[in-house]
Amino acid sequence: MKKSRFSEQQIAYILKQADDGLSVEEVCRKAGVSQQTYYRWRKKYSGVNASIT
Repeated sequence: MKKSRFSEQQIAYILKQADDGLSVEEVCRKAGVSQQTYYRWRKKYSGVNASIT
């Protein structure tokens, strides 16, 4: 299985940026990921944000 470019902490930070008011499009552009990847991460790590950050 391919190793992810981003750690769980980095993913949580990216998701938190969108929660804090930045647009999903802007967050994805800055992180260099597609919107599909963002929404996949949001689905997978929805409950992880509070425990990591």
